[in-house]
Parts: sequence; C-alpha cells; structure tokens
Amino acid sequence: QAQLVESGGGLVQPGGSLRLSCAASRSTFASTTMGWFRRAPGKQREYVAVTTSGGDTNYADSVKDRFTISRDNAKKTMYLQMNSLKPEDTAVYYCNEAIRRSGTWYGFGPWGQGTQVTVSS
Repeated sequence: QAQLVESGGGLVQPGGSLRLSCAASRSTFASTTMGWFRRAPGKQREYVAVTTSGGDTNYADSVKDRFTISRDNAKKTMYLQMNSLKPEDTAVYYCNEAIRRSGTWYGFGPWGQGTQVTVSS
C-alpha cells in the first residue's frame, strides 16, 4: 500500500526556519503532482504548495516568498523549506498527491500522520 511519511516538524521561534520531508513509497512518485497541506487548530486543511512532475511549483499566497517546495524523484522524497516562520504557520503539515479543483488544490488519496510545526516564542 502506498505510504507517505512526513518528518522534520518541531518547535521554532518566530522568524526561524524548518525543513520538512515527505518520503513516499509509491512507484509513480516521479510522475505525480505532489503537495504540502496543513491543518491549523480549529481550521480546515488547506493547501500550502504543490510541485508537478516537471518541477513547476505553486504556492498559497500566505506562504509565497517564505516557503520553497522541492522534490528528489530518485529518492521519492519531497521537501518544504520554511523560512521566516510566523505563529500563524502553526499547524500539522501533511504531504499528498495533489489535484486541482475549482481553482485550488486538494489532497488525493490516504493521508499520513503529518508532522507538527509550532511557531512560538
């Protein structure tokens, strides 16, 4: 069964940085549009960033110019470099295959456990 494992979260002060990783087991990783999503306390899960199989990227306005998504198809791993973190970035971060519907991105398929990111002084 295809599996996604997120890691790299933690507690960081405002203005700090973290790098998240998403390890995938699916054989089709290289040809799949993948994305990062997050769920803050009391809110619905939202898309953060996506990367297509060709390496094109797209970001939510709230993280643009602060976060960078990348992928290593040989390692079946996706990354999210998060800089200039803000308290409002606090959430559980998930990775998943991404599909576009009605002007935004959604995760497609089973969700992993996610990794907690807490931004606080």
